[in-house]
Amino acid sequence: MLIGVDFGLKRTGVAVTDSSMIIASPLEMIPSDQIMEWIKAFHAKHSLQGIVLGFPLSVNGDYTHITENVLLFKSALEKEIIGLPVYLQDERHSSQRASEAIHHLGKKKHGKNKGIVDKVSAAIILQDYLNERST
Repeated sequence: MLIGVDFGLKRTGVAVTDSSMIIASPLEMIPSDQIMEWIKAFHAKHSLQGIVLGFPLSVNGDYTHITENVLLFKSALEKEIIGLPVYLQDERHSSQRASEAIHHLGKKKHGKNKGIVDKVSAAIILQDYLNERST
């Protein structure tokens, strides 16, 4: 099992794969100041095989205002959970795609709910990772 993480300064969306690691599904939105402990507890319970961390880049591929924070978080994860690989996955447009997906499901009021968008974004990031590895 893998988890996908859409790290933010305030909120972090989390998604999970099915047991066959084919399909990603939104799981939770965690306050970012609690995400490390949440991941450690989840890993202890589910024996993760890896973490797919959304890597924020601008449209032209440059770092954004949060890219350094994500790299610091990746480093902290690797130190806290030795041996658990952390993969970076380009997350360009994932929040926009999440809002559009929520809107198309007929849940217009949820499209503006940042917590829902964050966890759906995490699922999109994780699914993109899975899709790229299967081709």
